[in-house]
Amino acid sequence: MESGKGSVKAVALIIGDNNIKGSLQFLQQSNVAGSTHVSGRITGLSPGLHGFHIHALGDTTNGCNSTGPHFNPLKKDHGAPIDDERHAGDLGNIVAGPDGVAEISIRDAQIPLSGVHSILGRAVVVHADPDDLGRGGHDLSKTTGNAGARVGCGIIGLQSSV
Repeated sequence: MESGKGSVKAVALIIGDNNIKGSLQFLQQSNVAGSTHVSGRITGLSPGLHGFHIHALGDTTNGCNSTGPHFNPLKKDHGAPIDDERHAGDLGNIVAGPDGVAEISIRDAQIPLSGVHSILGRAVVVHADPDDLGRGGHDLSKTTGNAGARVGCGIIGLQSSV
């Protein structure tokens, strides 16, 4: 990845239940319409879909449970990444293969690394179950996507340019 002028880089180290671990990189380049690219790898997951969100707080004093609700500065209902009505932190699902490994490559315009709605210092969370993208009809669909327990998380911090 190029560290071009005007780009901001961040990293989150994911730790969680049952040897869930991983590393995610966040790159926002000023010349790509303000979108942030999230890439990385998480291992130790059960095969299948897992809800993947930015949560409001970078607090892991009580594990992933203290990261608060989804990052939602515009006070919208939960939705899919392509929806107009969604939390800024709603990044949909990641897919773990039969080996429990999820390779992640997501680009999103609502998770900037700078400015008033920056995700720096917040947490990225992997859930046990699939995110129903607000369409499941469950009581939790419009708040959490009914994605289940928080099985892995990490705080998003600025990455050294060295």
